[in-house]
Order: sequence, then C-alpha cells, then structure tokens
Amino acid sequence: MSISKTTQSVIKVNDMDILVLKKNIKNFHLNVLPPDGKVRISVPTNTTDGAIRTFAITRLPWIRKQITAFKNQSRQTERQYVSGESHYFKGQRYLLNVIHHNAPAKIEVRNKKYLDFYVPKDHTITQKEKAIMNWYRQELKKEIPSLIDKRKKVVGVKINDWEVKRMKTVRWTSNIEDKRIRLNLELAKKPQECLEYIIVHEMVHFLERNHNDRFVAYMNKFMPKREMYKNELNSEILAHEKW
Repeated sequence: MSISKTTQSVIKVNDMDILVLKKNIKNFHLNVLPPDGKVRISVPTNTTDGAIRTFAITRLPWIRKQITAFKNQSRQTERQYVSGESHYFKGQRYLLNVIHHNAPAKIEVRNKKYLDFYVPKDHTITQKEKAIMNWYRQELKKEIPSLIDKRKKVVGVKINDWEVKRMKTVRWTSNIEDKRIRLNLELAKKPQECLEYIIVHEMVHFLERNHNDRFVAYMNKFMPKREMYKNELNSEILAHEKW
C-alpha cells in the first residue's frame, strides 16, 4: 500500500507569498496564521497551481483583513518573570509577585490581582518560564473536560481525544476522522468563553468540514454569540514569542 506524502511549494498571488500544501484530502483549506499573518492553503494532491491561484484571489479581501488584524494586535514585551510584570490568565491581567523559597516552584492566584510565584532563588529565566507554562497547562486541562461534556450534549458529537500543546503557528487543530483536537497552551491566557467557542467550532467541524453556509448555520445555532467570542479571542494580547 502506497502512502501519499505532503508536498510543499510557494506561489505568489499579487504581492503575497502563499504556502501550498498538497496532500491526500478532498477539499481546500485556507489558513491565515498568527502572529504575522502567514497564508497557507492545503489542497488535494492533483490540484493545479492555476486552480489554487483562482481560489486565493477570490478570498483576497478576507485574507488581507486577517493579516491586518494580526499586525495590529498588541503583543507583550519579552517576559523576565520578575515582580510587577503583567501576565494574563483566563482573560484577566495579573501582576506577578515573585517569592523565593526552598521548594519546587508553584503559583497561587490572590485577590484576582496577583499571581504569587513561589520559586527557588537560583532559578533561571528558562526554569521560571517552564514552571509557569506547566502551571498554565495544568489549569487549562482542568477547564477542558467540563466544557467538552457540556457542549457534546448540545452539538451532539463526541470528541474522542484532546491534548494541550505549545504550538508556534495555530491556536488549535483537529483530526476530523479520528475526532481529536489539539489546543494551544496560550489559550490558558484567554477568557473561558473563547476556549468554549473553539471547542464548539471543532465539534461543528465534525458535522461539516468546510467553513460554508451549513457550518455557519450550525455555529449560529449552537453558539449565537460566536462572533463576539471570536472577536474577543482575536483582540486578546498576543504572547511575546512567535507562535
């Protein structure tokens, strides 16, 4: 049995470079990726460059709108993990309060204003970052199961598996055939409504693969305020690092 491989190429549409992935799929998939608005189109293996260009041209207004939104979005300065530094958790801004102690690093939320960061005095920036990312991961994993359980009863589909991963290009991905989703660790910093929006979005993709009228109708039915949550997600401050 032969295995179809994904091939990559770059085509230019007007003044825009677009990454093209040809693979064993049935439909076109267009993505504008954070943080800088890189454009990627995944297409069936035998698609011609002419067909890809035509597809891209018809969607140029939407593509340019997404690129502009990413470029205008606020971005944090590089994190040093010192007292007084701003960090985000569940859509709220907190001030980091570093407390040195002789035990493993831990974080406690205090008065909806401070993140008390207990950490050994000799920890490097890298070690501090790892400790905070581990805390974000644990907190995000606490939120996901209840949201999936809540929404599967409404949407009527089941997510077989999920994982949290620190990803550099996207906020989430899914495998429709296996009903698996992967969520970006950065979502721990966003409001819970945004996380719920993404989970519903992926569940709806199990009903409709493409972003067509049927998909929009499902989203409007299952999450009437979806545009508000989507806009809130896109307006949230981005991390310093390049995803």
